[in-house]
Parts: sequence; C-alpha cells; structure tokens
Amino acid sequence: MLSAFLSAFRTPDLRKKLLFTIGIVAIYRLGATLPSPGVSYGNAQRCIEAMEEGTPGVFTLLNLFSGGALLSLSVFALGIMPYITASIILQLLTVVIPRLEQLRKEGQAGQAKITQYTRYLTLGLAVLQASAFVALARSGQLFNNQCDQWPLIPRARGCPCGSRWSRSSSR
Repeated sequence: MLSAFLSAFRTPDLRKKLLFTIGIVAIYRLGATLPSPGVSYGNAQRCIEAMEEGTPGVFTLLNLFSGGALLSLSVFALGIMPYITASIILQLLTVVIPRLEQLRKEGQAGQAKITQYTRYLTLGLAVLQASAFVALARSGQLFNNQCDQWPLIPRARGCPCGSRWSRSSSR
C-alpha cells in the first residue's frame, strides 16, 4: 500500500493532483472550523452539548449534513449540500421535462448546458439554504445580536458556489 502511494508521488501528474486534493481538503477543514463573526460561542456550545446528550432535533440532522460546521456557523457551513441537491433535482427533472431530456441526449454540448443549469440552481439553493440556516440559528439563539445575521448568508453560500465555478472555469 505504501509502495503504491510512493510510486504515485513519483509520477509528476499524479503528484500534482494529489497535492492539490490534499491542499483543498486542508483549506476546507480550516474554513469549516472558523466560526463566522457574531456567533455566540457559548450558545453554540450549549447546543452542541444538548446534541451530545441525545436530544434529537433539526439541529442534529443539519449539523450531521454539514460535517459539524452548522453549529459554529463556520465560513463553509453549507459544504457541498446545495450542489448535490441541485444535481439531484436536475437529474429528476430530466425525466419530466422533454427539453432537458433532449439536452441530455445531445452529447457533450447538452451536458455542458445541463451543468450550467446545475450551477445556477446551486446558487439559488445556496442562498435559500444559507437563509434557512440563519433563521434556524436565530431561533436557537446562536447570535449575539440581530445585526450580525444577514452578512452570514453570502459567506455561507460562498463555499459551494465559489468552489464549483472556480473548478469548472479552470478547465
């Protein structure tokens, strides 16, 4: 196993891809641990302790999907949830809407168009999910005051949207 990993590192193309992947994972983990300004750390800790005691609730489920980043409302709290949701929605709509079915059958050009639609839907879903997270956090009183909430929406959606556009535009 170790010899296979070492031989992969000897190949320049694989080494570059592995280092890029490790770097992106490190940046994501850093962003997932950085809490957004205005979040009351004490209240967030109380919510975490309540979850650890086994109190079921919506926070438990959403925190699970966000990789533990929800309760701290970290910079990357949404993760890739909006993109995955948008992809699933478009996959299902492809069966229902004939124009999308046609695009899917057109090959590379049609797939590119569907990918573009997925990105637009991701942006809308990210804003919607970030707004929902802020509303949930407000009801759970994770904030110090009401003024700090709304700047979190663009920050929370920044990760899924920014990472998808930057990755696709580099091709």
